[in-house]
Amino acid sequence: MAEGEITNNSSKEGVNENKNNKSCINGTDKTSEKKASMKDPETFCCLLQPGNADSSPDYIGIRRFLLARKAESSSYRRLDWRCNGKGYVAYRNYMRRPRKWEKLQTPSRPSTPGNSGPWNSRSGSFSHLFDAESWNSSKDQRSGSVASTNRSSSLSDSDRPRQRGVEPAYSFVGMHCIFDQCKAAAVTVLKFGHMSSDLLAYGASDGTLVVCSVSDPPSVLKQLNGHSKDVTDFDFSSNNQYIASSSKDKTVRVWELSKGLCIRIIYGVSPQLCIRFHPVNNNFLSVGSANKEITVFNFSTGRIITKSNFDSEVTSMDHDHTGQLIFCGDAQGCIYTASMESRTGALSRSHRYKSGNKLKCPVATVQYRSFSLMTKGPVLLSCTQDGSLSFFSINLESQGYLTLRCSLKLTSRIHTIRASFCPLLSLDKGEYIVAGSEDTHVNFYDLTRPKHTCVNKLQGHGFPVIGVAWNHGENLLASSDLYGVVIVWKRAKTK
Repeated sequence: MAEGEITNNSSKEGVNENKNNKSCINGTDKTSEKKASMKDPETFCCLLQPGNADSSPDYIGIRRFLLARKAESSSYRRLDWRCNGKGYVAYRNYMRRPRKWEKLQTPSRPSTPGNSGPWNSRSGSFSHLFDAESWNSSKDQRSGSVASTNRSSSLSDSDRPRQRGVEPAYSFVGMHCIFDQCKAAAVTVLKFGHMSSDLLAYGASDGTLVVCSVSDPPSVLKQLNGHSKDVTDFDFSSNNQYIASSSKDKTVRVWELSKGLCIRIIYGVSPQLCIRFHPVNNNFLSVGSANKEITVFNFSTGRIITKSNFDSEVTSMDHDHTGQLIFCGDAQGCIYTASMESRTGALSRSHRYKSGNKLKCPVATVQYRSFSLMTKGPVLLSCTQDGSLSFFSINLESQGYLTLRCSLKLTSRIHTIRASFCPLLSLDKGEYIVAGSEDTHVNFYDLTRPKHTCVNKLQGHGFPVIGVAWNHGENLLASSDLYGVVIVWKRAKTK
């Protein structure tokens, strides 16, 4: 039995030796199989699962190998790139775009040079707030007030992709002329004449209206005196023969410019805050008041045609190009849309947009534009006293329903500061806004740039800038400040 046991043990040892020999022979084959399996991602996923104690060294080695792998070459991403039929240039601009925009992209529409940013999204309203005036413009300081007007946005354009033939955003050659007839009285509102490039008028806090000509040589045509308190707003008739003005003295006055006389006075029961001629039928004159209503007057007779009540004081308004809609803002920061009958002048409220801001601030500017690059349709700009610029798209088929597209949060203001659309540079560039500021600058903002939206500044005023206006030729920009100085800036010629 002992011998048998010895023979059995020896046979077992022989079998084990044969197994060890086979494992040694097949060792090289297993290592080659492992090397081949490392190229397969599915094999990696299986091997990453920790096993027993014998397989832990392999698991640790594979994990270290994976962590040391380099990123995939961008050439593979370029092969899969699809950008509305665009090629390598579109891919390069996409890779160079500001990184914050990547989080705001919609999955259905990739970013291109002419279709970038979150504003082209069709998924409802947007309210991305950006601290626009927190940008430090220390590099943009130059000596001299006149020399400082001849600058462009090249300092901040480093944040966006460089393209051939990109024009600096609204560069100016300097000051065209200066008017200072309203000394020590704030120029609260200024406008160029309807379809006019050289007729300029502005109203002041002392109740005066000044009508000027900015053509060479610049001159003051008429000085209209009659209001006893601040001129809050005024508007030109379609032929520029008349001006209708509203004031805090509770009156509306109609002026004939050729004679410089007040031909009609309409008395109200509260301060009159905004006023507009109907763009099609100039016999209708709409006036917003502190009595929470809009009153439509007959321009020829001065009689009341209709009234429409609102929730708060109506502080600003504007018509659409057809005259069928009125957009107005109130003292609580709400924007209203009202339908207007062009034949009878009847008003009816359609929609109301209520801001989500807890601070209820008056709307200083409501401006309509019939076309925008962002929405490919009509848009509305509003500016509130707390420094919020809001940009809306307008659905004309739904009686002027407003959809918020973007919003810029500027620094809070003490005074009522107005803003305006800028002229369109071309059909493939951004959307620009110009606004006054309490830092004595005229600031330009690009709504398509979430970072560093301030693209240009004009320096020349010594007091807070509260009013801005473009002429019809879009080559002159007028700005007014709190001390009664009006500066007309001449824009550089575009190629």
